[in-house]
Amino acid sequence: MINITHKSPTLRKAIAQAIVCVSKPETILAVKNRTVPKGDVLEMAKTAGLFAAKRTADMIPDCHPLPIEFTSVSYEIGEMEIQVLVEVHTVYKTGVEVEAMHAASVVALTMYDMLKPIDKGISIEHIKLMEKRGGKSDQKSDFSKLRASVVVCSDSISKGEGEDKSGKAIIAKLESYGVQVIDYVVIPDDSDRIQNAAHDAVAQETDILIFTGGTGLSPTDITPEALEPILNRKIPGVEEAIRAYGQQRVPTAMLSRSVAGTIGKMLVLALPGSAAGASESMDAVFPAILHVFHILGGGRH
Repeated sequence: MINITHKSPTLRKAIAQAIVCVSKPETILAVKNRTVPKGDVLEMAKTAGLFAAKRTADMIPDCHPLPIEFTSVSYEIGEMEIQVLVEVHTVYKTGVEVEAMHAASVVALTMYDMLKPIDKGISIEHIKLMEKRGGKSDQKSDFSKLRASVVVCSDSISKGEGEDKSGKAIIAKLESYGVQVIDYVVIPDDSDRIQNAAHDAVAQETDILIFTGGTGLSPTDITPEALEPILNRKIPGVEEAIRAYGQQRVPTAMLSRSVAGTIGKMLVLALPGSAAGASESMDAVFPAILHVFHILGGGRH
């Protein structure tokens, strides 16, 4: 199974279909009148589909076990076919497309098994995903016009006594979303230098300014104190999301003092100085945080 530990739970929905085709109208009539010898086809198949949705991970090796929080099975009965529609919901890190298709398949197979004594010409067709919602597929946008700068705050790295890893991790994340990285600098833990870096970014019409380092509690960690006075507005929800995400992975994440806010229409973030902390902080809020530019531009929530 692929690693999904970096993902955050979101509402996921999927709708799948399967079509059961019969070879004579009498079969459809028997289903409607509930006169099939093996029993009530629609109710039996529905029950099988509910079981199937919850047992998908037991059948499909690469599927993650996940909580199924809603499942519905519905039918559209035609003259010579029955369309099965299965809808599945969850709040989790990965989608439920396979769960919906697995359930639709089992519903159709149950109908086949129950109807074959009275109709030898039954077939199952068009098992497919009809709709999916949630996750990154709902957040697809073109971010290629956004310009970002990354500033590493570290006394030791600025003196050449260490190698930057957190800044490079942030750059890799930004580039994975198509954001242009126009500047990358390393500066010491100095309040004036931090504020000057922010002013320079404004002058360059930067859209996203990300600082990494100086957000802890050591005597030299002053990035939040340097940035907060020059922010026009803070975004507490982003800070909370970063810390909550980190706390689920590292028990000391609560000691981080990440900052999020705006200077004019520029988004400013201050993230931890460790490579893992910076990378996880990016995973916590990207790409959803980029919706801020729609709002700053006057768009609706």
